[in-house]
Amino acid sequence: MITSKKIYFFSGLILAISLFSGCKKDGNPNNLPDVDPRDYEGKIDGYTSSDEIFPNNLVAYWSFDDTKNETLSNTAPAQTAGDSFIDGGVRGKALKLQSGYLYFPTQFEKFKTDVFKSFTISSWIQILNNGSKRTMLFQLARPGIFNGSINFHLNTQSFPASNTSELKIQPTFTSVGGGMQDNINTRRDNPGDPNYVPYLTPTIGMEKWTHVLITYEGTTGVFNIWADGQKIGAFSNRGTGNNLFKSYEPSEIIIGSNYNGIPGKQVNTNTDFAPMTGNIDEMRIYNVALPDAHIKSLYNLGKVNK
Repeated sequence: MITSKKIYFFSGLILAISLFSGCKKDGNPNNLPDVDPRDYEGKIDGYTSSDEIFPNNLVAYWSFDDTKNETLSNTAPAQTAGDSFIDGGVRGKALKLQSGYLYFPTQFEKFKTDVFKSFTISSWIQILNNGSKRTMLFQLARPGIFNGSINFHLNTQSFPASNTSELKIQPTFTSVGGGMQDNINTRRDNPGDPNYVPYLTPTIGMEKWTHVLITYEGTTGVFNIWADGQKIGAFSNRGTGNNLFKSYEPSEIIIGSNYNGIPGKQVNTNTDFAPMTGNIDEMRIYNVALPDAHIKSLYNLGKVNK
């Protein structure tokens, strides 16, 4: 015989099951559309091309695909030396420099002090060490002054040409206070010390495209070096206040050299640098410090010629 207690028990059980079923979590509470895997076919990190990475913050771009012009403004260099185009670039053709450079005596609007506070400079290079001279990959130059607002140094003097397993990278920038700040991929202190940073370096060579990139964040003063998708700098915190970066005006752009490597433009007797010998492709400058994931995406996309 079914008692009233049993009836109440079964009724409560049915109610509990009903409530539990009603509270079951919806797997798509925001009614988002289904993802079609075909939309991602052929993509790298969700991108089909390097052009899709932060396009609104790209302020200068050199494709070097049969042109030496800065692509966004179509600005041509006023003076060049030792330059030609070669096949087999990261995307299309690339710029070959044989003790050469490109010189743009132009004040680009997007590099003015008030608008250029943070930056990312990305480029692919084929290069060797030379054991004697530094290489200036890119300089945001200041007319008549040896050090530019940004100096993308490659310390190719550190090792002989036979050493393709190491490249010292030491970019610098000029600060609000007029001094210089730098970073470098080298050991800091000794292994086991609290501040020790291991020595990280890309491999290089004239048959290998190496991705080199620097970022600077204009509110925190963090200055980073990347190579082949890996963060390698040892001194990233460069400080705020008078240590912050300043894009001085007027400015000019030199790719592959500094003023002392350009006839008629020498500013002093310093001979530390020589015009670049090597190949360059896909040079991009942004007015933001790109997030880590997007830096890795630039590298991954370049590896597959995208």
